[in-house]
Amino acid sequence: MPIANAERQEATSQILRYGLLLLCVAAAFALALKVLHWHSRSQSIPQIHAIVVLPLRNAGGDRDQYLADGITEKLISDLGRISAVPVISRTSAMSLRQTNRSIPEIARQLGVDGVVDGFVLRDGNQIRINAQLSDGNTGRQLWKREYFRSVSSTLQLASDIAHDIAAQIRIGVKAREQTGSAPAHQPDAEAQDLYLQGKYFLNRGDDYLESIDYFQKAIEKDPSFAPAYAGLAADYNGLGRGGSLPYTEAYSKAKIAAKKATELDKDSAEGHAALAEALVSLDWDWRAAGDEFHRALEANPSSASAHLVYARYLTKLGRSQEAISEAETGRKLDPLSLLAYHEVAYCYYADRRYERALETIREAAELNLMSPSNVLHWVLGAIYVEKGNYQKAFGEFRVARDWGHIGNAYARAGQIEEANQMIARLKAHVKERGTGTYEIALVYAGLGNKDEAFVWLEKAYQVRDKGLTFLKIDPCVDPLRSDPRFQNLLRRVGLAD
Repeated sequence: MPIANAERQEATSQILRYGLLLLCVAAAFALALKVLHWHSRSQSIPQIHAIVVLPLRNAGGDRDQYLADGITEKLISDLGRISAVPVISRTSAMSLRQTNRSIPEIARQLGVDGVVDGFVLRDGNQIRINAQLSDGNTGRQLWKREYFRSVSSTLQLASDIAHDIAAQIRIGVKAREQTGSAPAHQPDAEAQDLYLQGKYFLNRGDDYLESIDYFQKAIEKDPSFAPAYAGLAADYNGLGRGGSLPYTEAYSKAKIAAKKATELDKDSAEGHAALAEALVSLDWDWRAAGDEFHRALEANPSSASAHLVYARYLTKLGRSQEAISEAETGRKLDPLSLLAYHEVAYCYYADRRYERALETIREAAELNLMSPSNVLHWVLGAIYVEKGNYQKAFGEFRVARDWGHIGNAYARAGQIEEANQMIARLKAHVKERGTGTYEIALVYAGLGNKDEAFVWLEKAYQVRDKGLTFLKIDPCVDPLRSDPRFQNLLRRVGLAD
């Protein structure tokens, strides 16, 4: 009997030993599979250091183009907001809509190693999005997924796709964004659609009034929809920059809308950037504007537009090296953008580094960025004036349709009659539109008529002319700097040292 018990105990011990051995083997096998899976995954999806989202193709009719563009922009914005790698901005991405270049060619041109593309198709109340990620170096597809969702959740779908892409390429995701959960406020479906149409016209750059109409209708449908307020603020800032509305009206409306956007969404990069611009142009509140720029860039470090507008702010304060650094960052994030090249060139111009500014303009010309707009022609004209090449300056300012600076150039070239003609033209514009007081002061400064120059600078002060924000660095007012009245004005605008 004792012998039988001993045999049973020995058998039991052997079973336990074999079981333990099998468990160890199974654990080792599982670990090996995990390592192989990780190794395979690391081989299939290489480390991504920069990414671009190409315009999602519109697989529906022309009437849905705004939808495809809006989803593309939201995807770019959300990737920039949540990720720790640079994301190429909308302007450069959209410029490649009709390109026939291969993915590796696009990646080399933009300096990225990850490329996202796909298509959007709306079918009644449903939306289908196909998104894929490719290796920028080889063009090899790394990941692909189809999404089906109600049109009412379009913006949330774009956010979900952004989180999925971030997870695939193993980029760092900000702590508050790791869950990818839906936002606290789910916008009204019709408000979303109106908002996307408003963004479509805002991005065209010449349809601010139509864009405003869509954003206002979106807000009527959903008064808690923060992105619509941010878009509205951007529209009014645009009207202020172009002098299409009296400055106090444009920037006051921009400020109200931007504040509402940031109250509803404290992480709205667009809202904070728009508020900063309004605070500079309307209130000359430089400290508060700086805080808003920092909030915008913290919310979305990949926002090229925020970097570029911040660069202009720093330039106005005379902080040239910081301004150039911000502008160059903006250009890196938006390497095919006319406005990015314009801001870089302007920063060098304001720092009196005219040859470097000219080099930047030549780089833009090589990319065929000069013809679609006139902003670089303005910088070119301003540089020619400072270099004493007035004839070339006249031609560039005519392209830019800047009568104040061409009047200043006429005055400095000794063409007094032409300068006075520009003054008469500008006074008529002031009477009709309420904008242009600062430009009249520039012409009088060029003529050496300091008293009249200060008369018009004081009028500019009364109407909150945005031109006064350039007083600290504008070469055109150099003849006035030694006058005590100039220092007094600098102090009142908040730009005195």
